[in-house]
Amino acid sequence: MATACIIASFALSGFRVTLENVMDTTVHFEEVITLADRLPHLLRSDAQDNRDRVLDAARSLFSERGLDVPMRVIARRAGVGPATLYRRFPTKQDLINDAFTDELADCRLIVQEGCADSDPWRGFSSVIERLSVLNTRNQGFVNAFMSANPGADTFIKHRDELQRQLAHLAQRAKRSGALRQDFVMDDLVLVLLAARGLSSVLPSARESRARRFAVLAIDAFRNHASTEARIAPVTRRSEAT
Repeated sequence: MATACIIASFALSGFRVTLENVMDTTVHFEEVITLADRLPHLLRSDAQDNRDRVLDAARSLFSERGLDVPMRVIARRAGVGPATLYRRFPTKQDLINDAFTDELADCRLIVQEGCADSDPWRGFSSVIERLSVLNTRNQGFVNAFMSANPGADTFIKHRDELQRQLAHLAQRAKRSGALRQDFVMDDLVLVLLAARGLSSVLPSARESRARRFAVLAIDAFRNHASTEARIAPVTRRSEAT
């Protein structure tokens, strides 16, 4: 049907259509159809990429300078034009809210993946390390947001739910014998609060310092008595007699 329409249009224009012309036209028409089918996906992908770049830039700049950073500075950091920025985020508050939502989503993903690990100690350790790095990277933004929105229900629900999941993970790690038996959730909160101090370190060194801090914290939480029992050398028979 599409080929017939093309032939008719050529005939009405006074052109002589040969079989070769029709076949060539059909091939090009199919290419156009294919491109048309792919175009929405390409546009969605490009729009998503722009959104991600804007939000990454916003979280970084909000962390460095607070929430007063101008939108044009965010657009410049993200490598997009102002029109693209405002098309996606009509107001600065829209951008702030979406950036904070993404921050919470990253935090939630870290906890969920840690809890899903079949080895509870490995999952528990990964949560400490990854949260330490995340908090160090964007703590300034979180602090600024919470100062401006001290009673944010979303954050309170987010915090309470993740604490319940982490408490369950800690119980599993205790039962496995890897986590020290006197551990309480306040210990983990204390470590995460202490890690926030690393946000004052130069940006280029923050991640490495956060990972080193996490190594020390994880070692403090480890049940060393259990570890030593598992790796204790076998007593020689001559020494035992």
